[in-house]
Amino acid sequence: EVQLVESGGGLVQAGGSLRLSCAASGFTYDDYAVAWFRQAPGKEREEVSCISPADGSTHYADSVKGRFTISSDSAKNMVYLRMNSLKPEDTAVYHCAAESGGNCGMGYDYWGQGTQVTVSS
Repeated sequence: EVQLVESGGGLVQAGGSLRLSCAASGFTYDDYAVAWFRQAPGKEREEVSCISPADGSTHYADSVKGRFTISSDSAKNMVYLRMNSLKPEDTAVYHCAAESGGNCGMGYDYWGQGTQVTVSS
C-alpha cells in the first residue's frame, strides 16, 4: 500500500522554525517528484515547494523563497521541509504529495493526510 505520512507540525511563535517530514512507504522517492502544499481555512491550496529527483532541482513559491528549504534523504525515503522565519500567514495544514513521473508542477499521484502548522504573532 502506498502511503505518505507527514509529521513535525505544531505551534510556534513568529520568527521561529519547524521541520516537517514526509515519510513514504510502498514506493521509493528516487523516481518521484515530491512537493509540499499548504492550505489555510478559506484559502486555495498552494504549492509551497517541490524537489525533482532527476537533477535534485528545487522549486519554491515566492511567498516562502529564502525562508523554506526542501531536501530529501533517499536512504531513509524521506523528504523534509525546513521552515525558518515563520510568519502568522504560514499557518495552514501542510501536505506532502508525490508525482510518479518525477516532474514538479504536474498532477500528483499520492497525498498525505497533512500536518497542522500554527504560527502565533
